[in-house]
Amino acid sequence: MTSNDAKGLVRAIGRWSLTALVINSIIGSGIFGLPSSMAGLLGTRSPLGVLLAGLAVAPVIACYAEVSSYFAEAGGPYLWTRTAFGPLIGLETGWLLWLVRLTAPAANANLFVNYLAEFWPSAKDPLPRTGVLTLLLGLLALINYRGVRAGMQVSNLFTIAKLLPLLIVIVGGVLYATAGHQAVFTAQPPSEVKLWLQGLLLFIFAYGGFEGALVVMAEAQNPKRDAPFALFTALTVCVLVYTLVQWVVVHVLPDPVHSDRPLADAARLFMGGGGAALISFGALISTYGYLSANSLVVPRITFAFAEEGDFPRIFAAVHRRFHTPHFSILFFAVLVWLFALLGNFSWNVTLSAVARLFFYAFGCAALPVLRRKQPGGGAWFRLPGAIVFVALGILVSIVLATRIDMSGSLILGATMFVAFINWLLVRKRNARKSALAS
Repeated sequence: MTSNDAKGLVRAIGRWSLTALVINSIIGSGIFGLPSSMAGLLGTRSPLGVLLAGLAVAPVIACYAEVSSYFAEAGGPYLWTRTAFGPLIGLETGWLLWLVRLTAPAANANLFVNYLAEFWPSAKDPLPRTGVLTLLLGLLALINYRGVRAGMQVSNLFTIAKLLPLLIVIVGGVLYATAGHQAVFTAQPPSEVKLWLQGLLLFIFAYGGFEGALVVMAEAQNPKRDAPFALFTALTVCVLVYTLVQWVVVHVLPDPVHSDRPLADAARLFMGGGGAALISFGALISTYGYLSANSLVVPRITFAFAEEGDFPRIFAAVHRRFHTPHFSILFFAVLVWLFALLGNFSWNVTLSAVARLFFYAFGCAALPVLRRKQPGGGAWFRLPGAIVFVALGILVSIVLATRIDMSGSLILGATMFVAFINWLLVRKRNARKSALAS
C-alpha cells in the first residue's frame, strides 16, 4: 500500500482487486431475470445474442482501456473528457455519470428489499423498509469511511459471493442438460433484424457499469497498467458467465420465456427446492454487492469534481486518519438513502441507457484527442488500429440511441442543464479570480 501525497489518498487497490471491482460493477441483479426476456426475443439462439452483445461492447472497452492508461487520478470518464474536450463536456459527462451512479444504487437498494421480502414478507412495510435501507447503506458508508482497503475487501468478497451461485447454475445446468435431461424449448429462432437488435440492446446494457469502476484510479496501485488489464479480464469473465447462463436457461427450462426467476427455476430442476432458495439468496447478494461497488466508486466522482475546481472544496476533503474522501462518502450515502425512500425508480432504465451512450461515445472520441495532447501518455497500453475501434464504439452508441425510447428521459435534459449552469458559475468564478490577480 503506497501513499498518494498529492491528494492524501492511499493507493491500496491492486490489479486483481480492480478487476473484481469492474466485475462487481457490471454484474448486478439483472442476470437473474434477463435470460427470460432474451429467450422470448431470440429463442434457442439467445446465447449467440448474448455473445454478440459482449462483442458489441468490446470496441468501447478497448478505447476505454487506452484512455484510462493516460491517467492516475480520480474521475474516470469525467476527467478524460474534461482533459480532451474542456470543462463543459467534462462537466456534462461527470453530472450524467454521477446521476446514473446515484439512481442505479437507489433502485438496487429497493430491489434488495423486494428480494428480502421473499424471506421476510414484512420487509416491504414502510417502517421495516426504512430500517433496512438505513442499515444497508449506513453499513457500507461506515466501511468505506474507515478506509479504501476495507471497502475494497468488501467489494472483493461480494464479487466472489455473486459469482458462486452463477457458477453453480452453469455447472449444474450443463451437467443436467448433457446427461439427457435437456428440455424441449420449442420457440423458433427469429429471422427479423428488429428482434436481434432488441435482444442485443437488452444485454449490451447488462454489460454496462465498467465506466464507473474507473473513477477510483487515484487509489489504484498502478492505475495506468492495471486499468486495461481489469477491463479486458472483466469483459472476458462476464461474456463467458452471461453466455453460459443463457445457454443453461434455454436448454434446461421447457418454458423459460414465462419464468419470473429463470435461474432459480433452473436450479430447482437439478438441485431441488434448496437450489432455488440458494439462487434467490444469490440474487440478494448480487444486489448488495452492486451497492458495495458503488459505495466505493461514486464518492470519488464528487471528489474529482472538487479536485478540478468544479465543486466546493469540501467534497475533496480527505480524512487525516483513514485517508478517504469522507465528506463525499457521507454525502453519497445520504443522497442514495433519500432517493431509495422516494420510490422504485423504474425510469432509471432509460436514464442509465441514454447516459451511458453519452459516456461511450465521448470516451471513444477522447482517444485520438488525448493521443495528440499527451503523446506517449498511454505507454502501458496502445490500441492497435485505434481509429477503427473509435469508429465502431461511436457507431454502436449511435445505433443504440436510435433504438431507445427517449420519452422518459426528461430528467437527463434537466441534468445537462444543471451541468451547464455549473460550468457557467465556475467560469465566472475563474474569470473573477483572474481579474483580481491581474
